[in-house]
Amino acid sequence: MTSGATAVALMTYTAPMVTLPEVAAALHTPLSAQAWLLNGTPLGLAALLLVAGSLADDHGRRRIFVAGTLALGLTTLLGALANSTWLFTLARIAQGAASAALLASSLGLLVHAFPTPTGRLRATGVWGAFVSGGIAAGPIVAGAFPNWRIGYVVLGAAALVVAALSPRLLSESRARRGGRPDLAGAVTFGLALVSLVAALTLGRDGWLRAPVGLLLLAAAVLLALFVTVERRTATPMIDLGLLRHPRFLASSSGGLFTGLAVLGLFSFLPALLQQTLGLSAMDTAWLFLLWSGLSFAVALQARRLAGRVSPRHQLALGFLLHAAGVLAMLGAVDAGSWPRLIPGLVLAGIGSGLLNAALPLLAVESVPTERAAMGSGAQQTFRYIGSCAGVALTIAISTSTGGGLARGADVVIGVSAGLAVVAAVLVGVLREAR
Repeated sequence: MTSGATAVALMTYTAPMVTLPEVAAALHTPLSAQAWLLNGTPLGLAALLLVAGSLADDHGRRRIFVAGTLALGLTTLLGALANSTWLFTLARIAQGAASAALLASSLGLLVHAFPTPTGRLRATGVWGAFVSGGIAAGPIVAGAFPNWRIGYVVLGAAALVVAALSPRLLSESRARRGGRPDLAGAVTFGLALVSLVAALTLGRDGWLRAPVGLLLLAAAVLLALFVTVERRTATPMIDLGLLRHPRFLASSSGGLFTGLAVLGLFSFLPALLQQTLGLSAMDTAWLFLLWSGLSFAVALQARRLAGRVSPRHQLALGFLLHAAGVLAMLGAVDAGSWPRLIPGLVLAGIGSGLLNAALPLLAVESVPTERAAMGSGAQQTFRYIGSCAGVALTIAISTSTGGGLARGADVVIGVSAGLAVVAAVLVGVLREAR
């Protein structure tokens, strides 16, 4: 049930990948604002994952899971009715907030239901595979209908069905910590993220403009205020002491660079291919199924590596395979040849599967068992912060590089590969002291 709900959440997240040109045309969205159509959901996710994980541990994981799934269904249906860029973006942000409650609590529910290491390995492996499965199915569902609004109605209805079944099939669990929700931390962290994403999105039109500088300054000040709040509150959203632990740092940095290098590129690349190669939404969805489908299959089988390859080394290998895969795609767009993308999509798909299998296991292993939802929320927060930044960066680079979109595609591919190599080195050196 938790894996199925996770897949639906990721389907709503990835649906705009192949329908972005159609949605932008229907809502009269200029090119400079299209990043908001993609970034709404990861912004809501990143802003609320930490507080959702903390609330789930303290006040009931099933309660937060059901509330999040119900809210996801309703907000997705509202997105189908949006008639302007800002209304659609607000609906996407609300979808992200609802998905945060669902995703953060789902791993906490699994840790409670599967307390043994073997059971936890199997459960988190399936959960990670369904992350890849949702990413794979979202563009197919969205591209299969003649109108993008119908796809949103179908996904909203699926979330409501899961919400209706969950109370009967899931048992409640919570940590006995008690205390009040960390509202001050949630507000300061959420505002810091909004300021950062707004700065990255507006930066496309000039990084030295006053609004961009002021937003970056606001993000830095709010983040410092968030750290101060977390140090003083009795029940913080995140235990900052965990940042001294290499395993938690590996989990967090792995999530951050997955967002930056992987999600940032693949969120916009389908739309870019439609604009440069003339592919339809459905053609693009089937092409990218090579990447996301392989990611699903590899994540499902990655548990067989347990005992031979640690989650940290799986992350490093996954990042290196992503780098090799995207580098293999260099020049394909400029040559106007979609078949040249296939080997790279295969390699990158295998790498993504390893990432999606290792990240949830490392997230719950890097924190005490009773704080599993908080650990999940922290890792996924960094993942979607990276996604927000990665999407904004990808669109900014690809649309402002001299030589047109084809040249821009090669530049963002090179940037993605470089970030993945940095991530592989970083998670490789973050190991527990003996």
